[in-house]
Amino acid sequence: MTTPRLPEPQIAREWLATMTLIRRFEERAGEMYARAKIGGFLHLSIGEEATIVGSARALRSEDYLISTYRSHGHALVRGTPPENVMAELFGRVDGCCRGRGGSMHMFDLARRFMGGYGIVGGNLPIAAGIALASDQLGTDEVTLCVFGDGASNQGTFGETLNLAALWRLPVVFMVTNNQFGMGTALRRHSAVTDLQRKGESLGVPGMRCDGMDVTDTHAVVCEAVRRVREDRRPVLVEAVTYRFRGHSMADPEQYRTKEEVAEWRARDPIPAFGELLVREGLLDEDQRELIDARAVQSVDAAVAFAESSPLPGAESLYDDVYVLGDEVRGSYSVRTTRAPSQPSPSEGADLAQSTGEIPQQITTALQAGEDAA
Repeated sequence: MTTPRLPEPQIAREWLATMTLIRRFEERAGEMYARAKIGGFLHLSIGEEATIVGSARALRSEDYLISTYRSHGHALVRGTPPENVMAELFGRVDGCCRGRGGSMHMFDLARRFMGGYGIVGGNLPIAAGIALASDQLGTDEVTLCVFGDGASNQGTFGETLNLAALWRLPVVFMVTNNQFGMGTALRRHSAVTDLQRKGESLGVPGMRCDGMDVTDTHAVVCEAVRRVREDRRPVLVEAVTYRFRGHSMADPEQYRTKEEVAEWRARDPIPAFGELLVREGLLDEDQRELIDARAVQSVDAAVAFAESSPLPGAESLYDDVYVLGDEVRGSYSVRTTRAPSQPSPSEGADLAQSTGEIPQQITTALQAGEDAA
């Protein structure tokens, strides 16, 4: 296997700067979570920066990227300002989803980052839908769908890859093999541990890259993107990497040893790439330190911005909530908390006919006699 060539000096320095920004951002996010500034769950991608940057830099600006709940780095690599990502973590109105998505549901349509998703494997069918739209519109856009090794066991994996191959959809499926599905080692949750081969029986050929090496990741994903764009057929890429932190901030990490983590940390992609650039004369130590200092400064500014951003007002509670008709917001949930005395099915049907309303809750539908059984 040949060693991938380094990109132009300016591009190489940008890769290092973006990986460093993601690392410093994630470290600070962990600190803010410990200080109760961030609620809910928090999944950090520390250790996976080369996989994130190498794959994203293989895309054009008009291509799509869709991720998992471990998506802060993907938002940053697509260009979402750190201030808006941090504000989203804080649940503030200046977040990229106005504080309504939080850690697991980043989204930035303007930059064609189509979101993080909290359901394991839930993003795969959506990626196929995006690719189908590109196909129907006759564009040469490609969708990069990122998911974890655990998601390769979900039903959506087989269903989506089958349809993508059948309909010749322009998707690069990239399984981020960080060795664990939550706390379960790959060898214990997948009969096939060579994940690049899991799509072969479905008509999706596979490739593998060293997810701890940004240049190798970039080279392999570039080739996958080229094939998909030109042949209009999906490809599966396995990025072999490792997360240095737990599955989430609540993970006690009892399923792996400190020695194992230390072994992988010795391959940390950021210092490894930085040292390579210094050896090749593309960077000196002062420039390398400056890149890190600027990343820290950017994250400091992001935290200050997030803390100064207001929380969403109570009057916005029902904004963007989907309902049918012009009913008063919140009326449906009120109807499900009636007193024990309920109208008979026939009374419910008469009520629905007289008001012209479409029953919205299962309880109302049952009362209106609309249960098929």
